[in-house]
Amino acid sequence: MNTKNTSCKFENDAKRLSALAHPVRLKIVRHLVHENACCVKNLVERVDLAQSTVSQHLKTLLNAGLVTYQTRQQSSWYEINREEFAKLSDSLNVMFDECCNCEVMPSSDKNVTKK
Repeated sequence: MNTKNTSCKFENDAKRLSALAHPVRLKIVRHLVHENACCVKNLVERVDLAQSTVSQHLKTLLNAGLVTYQTRQQSSWYEINREEFAKLSDSLNVMFDECCNCEVMPSSDKNVTKK
């Protein structure tokens, strides 16, 4: 992968991770994972916050590509973008595999406590 593509991929991953880095957004995502689609009203009831607050969190998740929405009659319905979550999962798995498969350098004698 060339440097430009790698940089773009890292930026996309960072944007997605940043969107997930809030307890309310994680709660919203967990709820949406178990639903085919959910309207804002149901999400407001689920997280017990004002509709405007929930809408702001949904906007962050939408901008990161982690959720999608459709307008049905007079309400917006949200659902998980499983394809984007799969991409993020793959990216994190590669990083964790690379990290965990690296050989750990032995500690220097200075840092080892002798008994």
